[in-house]
Amino acid sequence: MDATQILSMTTQPVSPYTTRGNGLLEPLLARLRARQANRLIPDRLRQGRILDVGCGSFPYFLSHTFFKEKFAIDQQEQPSSVSHISWHTLDLNAAPHLPFEDGFFSAVTMLAVVEHLSPVGLVTLFQHVHRVLHPGGILVVTTPAAWSDGLLRWMASLRLVSAAEINEHVYVYTLPELGWYFGRAGFEMKKVCFGYFELVFNLWATAER
Repeated sequence: MDATQILSMTTQPVSPYTTRGNGLLEPLLARLRARQANRLIPDRLRQGRILDVGCGSFPYFLSHTFFKEKFAIDQQEQPSSVSHISWHTLDLNAAPHLPFEDGFFSAVTMLAVVEHLSPVGLVTLFQHVHRVLHPGGILVVTTPAAWSDGLLRWMASLRLVSAAEINEHVYVYTLPELGWYFGRAGFEMKKVCFGYFELVFNLWATAER
């Protein structure tokens, strides 16, 4: 199954509000993140459960990926239009913990999320991700490249991306920094992969349990 086939498996209507706030390019950026994440998740995991941490005001990625069971975490309440996803409303900056049993998930995704979280709690959160993944499960992270922060803020001023989202960025990461957090959380570095996408404006990273 390739990424195009996966993205065609939309199980509910697409909301125009992929993020809080407005931005002309936000729908396109959401599609590109979903495509990249789907490319990074092996087919062998898709009969299990997936958790999308920080899914946003509308769970765009979960609505554009195939998994047997889907779970979401966000600080916002579950939209009334979303019924096929198990939704948990949590503030991960206040309490970076995941309320799931060990080995519960095949995959955990954090797409354009870590930049919104306090670095102080990120090790704890990644430790919980490591705990809730079953052996062979995968964590997928995307985040803006550190050098693109100024560009994103300029784009927000032009309403190309959501100013509400950009203004809440707490920290921007480099690939070595993400690797450090993965290692502190218990992921083996030989099972960690990194790369760039969206014309190197964004980073992706995967860590296998």
